[in-house]
Amino acid sequence: MIEIRFHGRGGQGTVVASKILADAFFREGKYVQAFPQFGVERRGAPVTAFLRVGSQDTLFVRSFIHHPDHIVVLDPTLLQAVNVLEGLKEGGWVIVNTPDHPDTLEIPDSYRVATVDANQIAIKHKLGKPTAPIVNTAILGAFVRATGLLSLDALLEAIREGVPMDPENNAKAAQEAYESVILPQEVTP
Repeated sequence: MIEIRFHGRGGQGTVVASKILADAFFREGKYVQAFPQFGVERRGAPVTAFLRVGSQDTLFVRSFIHHPDHIVVLDPTLLQAVNVLEGLKEGGWVIVNTPDHPDTLEIPDSYRVATVDANQIAIKHKLGKPTAPIVNTAILGAFVRATGLLSLDALLEAIREGVPMDPENNAKAAQEAYESVILPQEVTP
């Protein structure tokens, strides 16, 4: 089983990102479980979402993911505000929405880090507002490229069929992020 934890803020599309990625994995024959964790807070408050991916014989436990294989960070300020790396398995991917190079982030060497400027990609494709871009589909494009766990085609299909507003620009954002994600030097695309 693969377990993925998403960290974002209300309004960035964190919950929708977990659902779209679940749909993309499902399209490739995987069994999935996706669910969010958030309180009564509104836009800007921390949001966590969870995704489990397995096979037909996988037993899915309905609980939070405490030891994820990979982490997706939609808001880089959460790297300092919340312990997003808590429980992350050694060698796991940390995909971060930031224009910074992975080597500049204060993330231990026991993890693989990829970065993408999902904010600028979302703004370019008119997803959300310039002051509050919706970065979920862009970060998913980066996730697919970095991890290699599923095909870009499955993701784009899931976006086109599952995103409620402007699916074509969301698909373009995912494609652009897939092509522009910054990977660590030891990883070959």
